Amino acid sequence: MRERSGGHRGGGGGRPRGHGGGYGGQRAHGGGPGRRDEARTHEDQRQPRGGGGTRSGLAGELRSMEGAQYGRYKSLVGRWELPGGETLELVRGQADPYAPPARVALHVPAQLTAFPAELWETPTRRRALASYLARQAAHAVRGEKALRVDAGGQEVLERSSCTVSGEDGSVTLRLGAALPGRGRRIDGREAERLLCQVLPGAAERTLRYAALEAEAVREFVETVEDSVALREALDGLGLVGFVAEGAVLPRRSGVDDRPATGGGVVPFASPEELRVKVTLPHAGEVRGMGVPEGVNLVVGGGFHGKSTLLRALETGIWDHVPGDGRELVVSRSETVKLRAEDGRRVERVDVHAFVDHLPDGSDTTDFSTENASGSTSQAASLCEAVEAGARVLLIDEDTAATNLMIRDARMQALVAKDREPLTPLVDSIRSLHRDHGVSTVLVMGGSGDYLEVADRVVMMDAYRPSDVTARAREIASVPTGRNAEADSFPGVVSRVPDPDSLDAEVRGRARIRARGEDVLSFGDHEVDLRAVEQIADPRQVTGIGLALELMVRRGMLDGRRTLAEALTLLDGELTADATSTLLTVRDEDFAVPRRYETASALNRVRGLRMLRR
Repeated sequence: MRERSGGHRGGGGGRPRGHGGGYGGQRAHGGGPGRRDEARTHEDQRQPRGGGGTRSGLAGELRSMEGAQYGRYKSLVGRWELPGGETLELVRGQADPYAPPARVALHVPAQLTAFPAELWETPTRRRALASYLARQAAHAVRGEKALRVDAGGQEVLERSSCTVSGEDGSVTLRLGAALPGRGRRIDGREAERLLCQVLPGAAERTLRYAALEAEAVREFVETVEDSVALREALDGLGLVGFVAEGAVLPRRSGVDDRPATGGGVVPFASPEELRVKVTLPHAGEVRGMGVPEGVNLVVGGGFHGKSTLLRALETGIWDHVPGDGRELVVSRSETVKLRAEDGRRVERVDVHAFVDHLPDGSDTTDFSTENASGSTSQAASLCEAVEAGARVLLIDEDTAATNLMIRDARMQALVAKDREPLTPLVDSIRSLHRDHGVSTVLVMGGSGDYLEVADRVVMMDAYRPSDVTARAREIASVPTGRNAEADSFPGVVSRVPDPDSLDAEVRGRARIRARGEDVLSFGDHEVDLRAVEQIADPRQVTGIGLALELMVRRGMLDGRRTLAEALTLLDGELTADATSTLLTVRDEDFAVPRRYETASALNRVRGLRMLRR
């Protein structure tokens, strides 16, 4: 057996191998209010040096540095007033030409941006406008290898790269700048061109309302606002998801998330039985397939679009750019995708709803392992998701553990229940919704036993959905001889993260780096996030690292609060101004994560210890 239950164990893991900008800082001992003070100290470290005011004459200063030792760039840290009225802030210098780029912020006042108030008066509109501006700015500097603006992909996420003030519509653009040098000597004239000409010029073309196509700006903002309104309407309609008529669900490839093109693309058409009408602020009345609460089954032959539909619902937690094809494909914000994950660590999770007993007699109500199997990993991930507050679970049989999903009549006849530790999900899935309010959407092509427990069955045929619930119930009315092995899901046991097991990870000059969407280096441990499929962008991994450090530094993880309570505190900290809050940890390119992905990362830290209430 690879697994055992109970007990506290520390993790192993190697040294970080990740590339990209790391971050870290001194950690003071103690918790509670003192950690807030420490967070403010990090904020203070980003304030201008050299007297603390805004200086002028940056161009001349850079020219005077021509040929000087590269380290003199550090003297520029602080704020500089530019002739056009913008303020350029060198937030973090660059130690040498081969170090990570310097961190630069360009602040453009409201009198220059001049955006109409209706474009930035709500948090949703500010996020959308900032995303549009970041994309424009990234395009404007695309020919300058020394400047890097994080613009993102098809999702409209809250990012640190561009923010719009809710007070007056002023804009701040944050970016990486590889300060120019010749060997280890400053190239002052090139630095002057880059910081005093190229960057302000790009801002003038992209961060001012008069320079932009007004209709394109408005379309972007209104598209996002409609998506948010549609998602917020789901609860009141008794739905967990919505797929609009005409939506384009297929993507170009596994590495290209743009919409598929060509004559073979089939626009989505909803079945009449599931068709729902919703009125949105800008698009007006839209029609599409409503995915109801309860147990939903998506069936059909291979390559007919089952997983494509599930993938659209999986990404429906995010808003999308105009032209993406999924602008009006949304899911409840509490939606979590699950899968099997061989080899993951599990720490003190009550999995007895799915693992009734183990041959060695271990207690599965307090289950731990350093190397979970497919079935136990999926069972643990389901319990952890519900513990974190998930209300909708998505599962694709292609990536699920078969023995956790189903045990048919013939296998029951061959292997007696007292010799089989696993209780399949099919027997508790209705209780998940009935007793705990957790709905499910499952892609299933190989097991008809789920027809018996499904509230709704949708068949995908050549990318066209039809409601086959009535036919499925007819088929399910014929007994198969299978016996249900459980009649309820008992719920989850709340766990309390032990802060001492995490403090060591951020003490001193801790290294926290993202390597793509798959790995977060957290202290001495590499957190494997490959199975956390709703991470939409590598910058969200950085955001998760910042959120975890924030939780430690501000005492949200205090050894008394449950994980769910700590996540709710984190949500409270991030609700008003998530970007500014996470910037107090460190100024980096990041996208704000959800609580569910943050919890998933925390659960996968191999050094984590959990206490039980």
